[in-house]
Amino acid sequence: MSRVFGLIGRSGSGKTSLIEALLPCFAAQGLRVNVIKHSHHDVQLEPPSKDSARFRSAGAAEVLLATPYRFAIFHELHDAPEPGLDAQLARLAPADLTLVEGYKRFAIPRLEVYRPALGLVPLYPELPELLAVASDQAIDTTLPVLDLNQPAFIAAFILESLQSHA
Repeated sequence: MSRVFGLIGRSGSGKTSLIEALLPCFAAQGLRVNVIKHSHHDVQLEPPSKDSARFRSAGAAEVLLATPYRFAIFHELHDAPEPGLDAQLARLAPADLTLVEGYKRFAIPRLEVYRPALGLVPLYPELPELLAVASDQAIDTTLPVLDLNQPAFIAAFILESLQSHA
């Protein structure tokens, strides 16, 4: 299984933008990287009138939509509990690293993306197991504070952290 590293933070803090900036840094090192994004919302991946949505609506447990460009598996839970992070990781193709956005209650190495200008309460005081905070400003914490505008440095920190926590 690949190494797993998480990024958490309040909505609008820049988690997705940071992951987007990290991916080319890892790719430049020849690493294959998967990403899991957890959402609490009922995300609609296509209009209800499309074939695969109609199949799911009619009761299919899973629908695989395949094109020459990509494929997607839609798995309807039908009131079953949401699978945990381990189950989601097991569904992915092999990779050198899997970045996880969200799933803040799962015990994986991770950092918080925090922007004080948003005026939101940080998570790091309530999550002492965090390895660092990535921010665009200096903050008062005993954790390492990584410059959010330096994704190559953050990528190196992630890889180093995974080596030391292996």
